[in-house]
Amino acid sequence: MSMPSQIEQLEAIIKEAISRGIQAKSLSGPLPDSIKLERPKDRTHGDYATSIALQISKPMGKNPREVAQIIADLLTGIEGMSKVEIAGPGFINLTLNRASQAQLVETIVAAKDVFGKGTSLAGIKINLEFISANPTGPLHLGHTRWAAVGDSLGRVLTAAGAQVTREFYINDRGNQMDLFGQSVEAVALGQAVPENGYQGDYIKDLAVEVVKDNPGIKDLAPHERTQTFREAAYKVQLKDQQRVLETFNTHFDVWFSERSLHDQGAVEHGVEKLRKQGHVFESEGAIWLRTTDFGDDKDRVITKANGELTYFASDTAYYINKRERGFDICIYMLGADHHGYINRLRATAACAGDNPDYNIDVLIGQLVKIMEGGQEVKLSKRAGTIITLDELVEKVGVDAARYTLIRYPVDTPMVMDIDVLKRNTNENPVYYVQYAHARIAAVLRNAAELGAPMELKNFDPTQLTHDRENELLGALAEFPRVIESAAELREPHRVARYLEELAGTYHGFYNDCRVLPMGEEKLTAIHTARLLLCTATKQVLKNGLDLLGVSAPERM
Repeated sequence: MSMPSQIEQLEAIIKEAISRGIQAKSLSGPLPDSIKLERPKDRTHGDYATSIALQISKPMGKNPREVAQIIADLLTGIEGMSKVEIAGPGFINLTLNRASQAQLVETIVAAKDVFGKGTSLAGIKINLEFISANPTGPLHLGHTRWAAVGDSLGRVLTAAGAQVTREFYINDRGNQMDLFGQSVEAVALGQAVPENGYQGDYIKDLAVEVVKDNPGIKDLAPHERTQTFREAAYKVQLKDQQRVLETFNTHFDVWFSERSLHDQGAVEHGVEKLRKQGHVFESEGAIWLRTTDFGDDKDRVITKANGELTYFASDTAYYINKRERGFDICIYMLGADHHGYINRLRATAACAGDNPDYNIDVLIGQLVKIMEGGQEVKLSKRAGTIITLDELVEKVGVDAARYTLIRYPVDTPMVMDIDVLKRNTNENPVYYVQYAHARIAAVLRNAAELGAPMELKNFDPTQLTHDRENELLGALAEFPRVIESAAELREPHRVARYLEELAGTYHGFYNDCRVLPMGEEKLTAIHTARLLLCTATKQVLKNGLDLLGVSAPERM
């Protein structure tokens, strides 16, 4: 169960003060639904600021500064509040007393792994589809970005209280599957791979494995042999994709087969549902969905005049299938060449009677370029084309690959410099954050050897009065809100950037505030307070790295 953050506690205090003002008739209702608090960049302006007076003054028919003054008077004298000031047109700046601010340490140390988790998405069921791939080859760099970002987004949404199902959509239907099977078969029989077939060493490896697992396959009748090669190679290649993703710390709850939509009649069911909504029509012998009613640039064909189903038919059936499985929100994470899908998927949701601004969310990821030795890396030893997920991990490791792929907004192209990611320096962001965690772990080990009391019962929050301590406490207090905004905006890179700022703030604190006694100096209450502040920081770094699927090493 999540504990209320310091910000949530403050918001509740302000709301309660406004409620008292309404009861006393110095303010008039209604009570605001939420109170927004910000951390001022200039800390001389206080620990928190709110513009609530500007928001509620107009309906009250009062001047914002007058409303701000009433609220400030109601807040003055509340336990833990050292100063309440009015600024500008009606902003309220709040300064907490240092002991109250420092009590955050107790909250974090007591909450452990739960600190930062919230309830903003509680009760919402989300389907997160973040890789859609053909089971015809290794996962490549485009899949790799989604493997990292999608998995992290799933963790962030869960931390915000949502029930998340991570889904992999297997494109296991259509001509490419036949070509794949024929390519493996041709290599196994020592024949030329068909035109437009699949190349690369992995096809040879598959051929060897399929023949080994299916003795006598070469002696089957041609049609049966081709089908057997296709299905056996599909099984092996999908298993390999699953293995690679597990090693990349990326987990899926559902592996959904496109074929199953057709085998179970889901496409016909979906068309019938849309027909009842009044958006299906027939023209030129084909069946269409009138997506132009909802912002698409053209209507979409579901069934061609020859009776053949289109890819769009699968997409439509799949969306309806997800909603009928009980998901409130369907998030699609698609590749850079899928911009055209945004409007058609939103229009599909609208045609199904849903709200496209709520029930569906389509994210487009841009391309990743890999540099090594000043050159772009393009070729894969195994696949013969773009570099694979396996090869990237081999070059830099899981942690560096995941962290780097997550720390950039997905709608911007990115460059990964392998040489930088191999360096143990501050210019390597994953090293910088992990080093902060390991550095704290070393400090706490040294403290334990000295016999320092580090239990919460020995914590005296009034000891933490240094500006660097206050700065670090302020950074720690932001963590729950970072998770909430990362979930709301579908931007897990916010967690990575926050961790880098927190690591920098910790290093500044460590340099200016002596944590352990020197020489013959005795252990005092301030050492214990600072050690517990270190413990809290270590916990938040670990919690944040967990959201990225990156390890938090105790030693480096």
